[in-house]
Amino acid sequence: METPKIFESEYRFCLILWENEPVNSTRLVELCRERLGWSKATTYTVIRRLAERGVVKNENATVTALISKEEAQKSRLEAMVEDTFEGSMPAFIAAFSRSKKLTRSEVDQLRELIDSYTED
Repeated sequence: METPKIFESEYRFCLILWENEPVNSTRLVELCRERLGWSKATTYTVIRRLAERGVVKNENATVTALISKEEAQKSRLEAMVEDTFEGSMPAFIAAFSRSKKLTRSEVDQLRELIDSYTED
């Protein structure tokens, strides 16, 4: 099953949800007001839209996520690589490494990750 698309503002909402779930919708409204500056109406609109797309469940005024943070991150990254780098992971890594100086540890971790794929 493909992970539904989550837009930037929805992702920021989901970060709050993942941190607090399961959470009462009234409490979620308070958290979104504090952290995102959203009104009650905006929060309930986002809950409804995400529920329609199968990202969250709002049952008996309790909101829970139906997808994990890791699933959402993977989906967002795949879409960004596809849209921005024409699906090329090497192009993405090259652009990323040019914009951010990688530490020796990060380089070693990337090398280990690549090696784990090529050893199979």
